[in-house]
Amino acid sequence: MLTLIVAFAVSLVMTLIAVRSGKTHAHLSHDHDLSGPQKFHVMPVPRIGGIGILAGAMAGALVLWWRDGPSGEQAFLLLACGMPALAAGLAEDLTKNVSPSRRLLATALSALLAVWLVDAAIRRTAIPGLDWIVSFPLGAAAVSVFAVAGVANSINIIDGFNGLASMCCVLILLCLAYVGFQVDDQLVAWLALAGVGALLGFFVWNFPAGLIFLGDGGAYFMGFYLAEVAILLLHRNPTVSPMFPLLLCIYPVFETLFSIYRRRFLRAMPPSMPDGIHLHSLIYRRVMRWAVGNRSAKAMTRRNSMTSPYLWLLCMFAAIPAVLFWDNTAVLAALIVLFGVSYVALYWRIVRFKSPRWMVFRR
Repeated sequence: MLTLIVAFAVSLVMTLIAVRSGKTHAHLSHDHDLSGPQKFHVMPVPRIGGIGILAGAMAGALVLWWRDGPSGEQAFLLLACGMPALAAGLAEDLTKNVSPSRRLLATALSALLAVWLVDAAIRRTAIPGLDWIVSFPLGAAAVSVFAVAGVANSINIIDGFNGLASMCCVLILLCLAYVGFQVDDQLVAWLALAGVGALLGFFVWNFPAGLIFLGDGGAYFMGFYLAEVAILLLHRNPTVSPMFPLLLCIYPVFETLFSIYRRRFLRAMPPSMPDGIHLHSLIYRRVMRWAVGNRSAKAMTRRNSMTSPYLWLLCMFAAIPAVLFWDNTAVLAALIVLFGVSYVALYWRIVRFKSPRWMVFRR
């Protein structure tokens, strides 16, 4: 537990420093564009939450190294691999001039480094045809890079409301830690808990007040980190089903895939073009009715924050059964299909102004 506590404390302090020193670096770190389709805040806020999260994760790795030298070295190697993803995201946060393709390329480089330095490669998928591809070293590396970049991008896509992406990452990492302890993989379990502590230190300042944002740096780095921890769990433990990490991450991953389908085939627009009709955006605009008509900063911030718990429930809808059936491929595959059907059904109800009654809060 020391790893989690130290990671939390360091992240908490470093993030507070970033918040308190905001005026000195506001011209670089603050998000001054409040008009985009995915902008849901009312005041400029620093987008450098990734710095505190990195500091917390490094502190957790240091504790791990103190307790077990080889495991600590692996942890530091993994964090070093994530530097390209973090750097590209932070560059976008500070300059607002790094394209999504460059950020994805940097994340792919991080994933490739992880394959090389910590042997974090996917060699089992339980998918016919794909299993044959990953049986070759180059195939395993290619699939691993694609999966890590995809997960990191999906975390960035769901980042937009106070506490949404960070708490989803916390839930996923807690599940990875639990299964890591179940299979007696201490390295994976403590890596996951270090990530939990680092994220919670950021979460305190992000939810509900929205004093600092994850930013692209934080989103891409945490997406990389949780994807790599999941791959290490799968690679090091044959009893863990390949469908377990997929079900754990299914909410952000399915959100990304559905968004691509929706933009490309339903709206005839480029898949990379941002829009304001993600599921979380719709919940904000069509379910949180109690804040409609009140445009004060306090009310808008509250409306922003109270959107996230709906999506935490959606994430838990996948995470809880994933933990219960982590070694049962058939059940996990069926649950993935069930999640997809449930997501689409919920989305179409909300987009047609027929939100389920249990979701609608009225004063």
